Amino acid sequence: MSFDAIDAWWWPYVFILLAGWLATDIWRYLGVYLGGRMSETSDILVFVRCVATGLVAAVIANLIVFPSGALADSPLSLRLGAALVGFAAYLLSRKQILAGIIAAEAVLLTGLYLIG
Repeated sequence: MSFDAIDAWWWPYVFILLAGWLATDIWRYLGVYLGGRMSETSDILVFVRCVATGLVAAVIANLIVFPSGALADSPLSLRLGAALVGFAAYLLSRKQILAGIIAAEAVLLTGLYLIG
């Protein structure tokens, strides 16, 4: 089965849905099954949390330092400043994710408006 296997307008959407679902959900179900039986302080779960946190941090850093699209036209200092303000707002609001996102977006949009 390939992306070009069926010549119908709906096939690419079904293919992406199935390929995305099959590739990720098996690991989710396995994680829920095994994670429910393990202690939160077990070495393997601590390791998995560290790897997951590291991957998220790497993706965020990649988006900040090497952005694509319209964000690539903004200065690095603006992107770094927005991330720092967003993180500070997150911490000051007792770890409210939405507060951090809104603060970072406000700084980024204000900076883009003033530059352009």
